[in-house]
Amino acid sequence: MPGQLHEHTPVRGDKCAIWTDRLAVRFKNRRPIGIHVGHHVLGELGSLLRDAGAGASRIGAVTNTVVAHHYLPPVIKGLERAGYTACPIIIPDGEAEKNLERVGWLCGEWLGAGLDRSSMVVALGGGVIGDLAGFAAATYLRGIGFVQVPTTLLAMVDAAIGGKTAVNHPMAKNIIGAFHQPLLVLEDLATLETLPERQWRDGLAEVVKTAIILDADLFLYLEQNAEDILRRRPESVRHIVVTCAGHKARIVAEDETESGLRALLNYGHTLGHCIEALTGYEEWSHGEAVSAGMAAAARLARLLGLCGKEEAERQRALLESFGLPTRLPRLDPEALMRTLYHDKKTRDGKLRFVLSPAIGQARMLEGVEEDLIRKVLAGQ
Repeated sequence: MPGQLHEHTPVRGDKCAIWTDRLAVRFKNRRPIGIHVGHHVLGELGSLLRDAGAGASRIGAVTNTVVAHHYLPPVIKGLERAGYTACPIIIPDGEAEKNLERVGWLCGEWLGAGLDRSSMVVALGGGVIGDLAGFAAATYLRGIGFVQVPTTLLAMVDAAIGGKTAVNHPMAKNIIGAFHQPLLVLEDLATLETLPERQWRDGLAEVVKTAIILDADLFLYLEQNAEDILRRRPESVRHIVVTCAGHKARIVAEDETESGLRALLNYGHTLGHCIEALTGYEEWSHGEAVSAGMAAAARLARLLGLCGKEEAERQRALLESFGLPTRLPRLDPEALMRTLYHDKKTRDGKLRFVLSPAIGQARMLEGVEEDLIRKVLAGQ
């Protein structure tokens, strides 16, 4: 469980690094994966890698143009201070970069920089960078080590923890991927201060998801502290990040390859991924699509008699209080149905949905009738 550390390290520049929490994904039969949380701690990445036994000499630091401007310099300085040779690689920002063509390009850049099997990759950015760099690291030279350094709320509470890496296909999101666990995860809460408002709300969608399926107390906290969370009050930010990261770490340790329990974390993602794919991964952000998907899942649960009106209404109201959509976009229902069957949870041609019968609970339902799904798609 997380602990309050508040450890101070020597001042490096004009900011003092403060560690607040250390968590871990604790597997049964192998080394745990540390999740290090703090403020102004990017410059400590090199020392964390040395402490974790990373003997690589060259490290490919992958980020995007937006993150690089704010946070690449302290990462590079910290790596070099610890004796590593940093090879920064900067790509354009956006979900559209998460494709096989970009994976091939990254591998070419790493070859040119001299990365070998003893080298490592640092994924500095949000979910797109983590997924892309992690998947490329899983395939380059049949797999080299990598580290997650998330800089968005969505990545800190979900995407950077658990080893799921993937790129998109025009027909489906995250359909090409691999499980590739990071050596460690470094979460600097100070990076959230520069996060654009839309991306902040994106992350809140994943926070709400965690509360709906796993933690009724967290859901109540979100309802009661929505204003502080929207204003990014430091203690509220720390609370939601550490709580959600702790839940994700526990579930990953129990079900690393999503063969059972971990699939529940896809609440709202079944329709959400369809929305993203059918809008070209550009019009709707991931959090917005998942939010609409969660509201649709709540409506489906009501039609099936699995949850009451009050539970569904609380979900809708909380999402809307964070400025997130609760209605599906206008899309061709037949195209939506076809895309649904490409979802990774589909088994033997049967659609499966994660549904929540009550706040803090979730279950997987298989074989949902198409007529009911069409009613939800029609907004009924």
